[in-house]
Amino acid sequence: MRRDIFRSSPATALDVLRRAPFVHLATTTPEGAPVLRALDAALLDDGIYFHGARAGEKARCMGRPAVVSAEQLVAHLPSWMIDPLHACGASTLYRSVQVHGTLLAVEEPGPKARALEVLVRRWQPEGRYAPIDAADASYRGELAGTLVFRVTLEHVDGKDKLCQNRRPEETLRILAGLWERGGPGDVEAIEAIRAANPGLPDPPFLAGEGVRLHAALGEADVGAVEALLHREYWWEGQPRAAIGPAHLASRAWVGARAPDGALVASARAVSDGRTAWLYDVVVAPALRGRGLGKRLMTLLLDHPAVRRSAVVMLRTRDAQDLYARFGFVDAATTRRWPTSSDMVLVRAVPGAGA
Repeated sequence: MRRDIFRSSPATALDVLRRAPFVHLATTTPEGAPVLRALDAALLDDGIYFHGARAGEKARCMGRPAVVSAEQLVAHLPSWMIDPLHACGASTLYRSVQVHGTLLAVEEPGPKARALEVLVRRWQPEGRYAPIDAADASYRGELAGTLVFRVTLEHVDGKDKLCQNRRPEETLRILAGLWERGGPGDVEAIEAIRAANPGLPDPPFLAGEGVRLHAALGEADVGAVEALLHREYWWEGQPRAAIGPAHLASRAWVGARAPDGALVASARAVSDGRTAWLYDVVVAPALRGRGLGKRLMTLLLDHPAVRRSAVVMLRTRDAQDLYARFGFVDAATTRRWPTSSDMVLVRAVPGAGA
């Protein structure tokens, strides 16, 4: 029985499956022998679709009960994040989903083509192929020869293990430990834990007055950051559609939300581990002059992707005074631009990057 504190909604669980690079299919042969396979999958409204060879073992399992599972590692928690000496606190945070249903063959060309098109689009989002369509004669042979099957969505069971069973003070120590460690996925894990524990106080490194600071933003914030940035001078002449991909590709992307959830500030950085460049530091016009930009810069400079860099750089035309408070100076030994031009600022971090 799934513990209720860890149970996720069917929609959230299916989103884990939709994002998984591959899933596991478990079923049995007519003789009762277990079958377990790792497969590419396409989630559609009426089931989870796969493809294979008609002569394969899976073809013998049609009509039998099946389970499809997927999981997402959020973070490994070492014991020191919970107790300085006792090892038993080590744990793993994750999201998982299991779908129970029946394995069925898909024979109609239309549904087969639709499922195969979703599969190809997942791994080839750039296109550059003729869409798979049952009416396209060039695909007729492949559609006839390829086995397409689906597992029905009879029961969806999801689990999000994200510190819901821990005391608030323990969870806050974990958030601080993840921020300190700053390994791959740790900053995103901080936001996943906060979302799963809505009553949790903000940790000190994310404390903000009148806003909620975030250590990691993501795909859901692309539209909001486009709205914040597209009229700023440094994006003049650039396509608005380029803003989202630039942010999603950044090593650090922090921000702040108003009490109603609206994104009101954002900043990002790219880094190779030794040198970091800061970009797109922006605060909504209505909140400027209240110290939010300073708080955002403090958070970004302390981000693991930035704090470990020996050199931090940025380019600005009109905010030199703000950045000077953080130790930034003109990178040019001799001024070669008029004062109205963009200025490259640099901040050396003693001991960083060693």
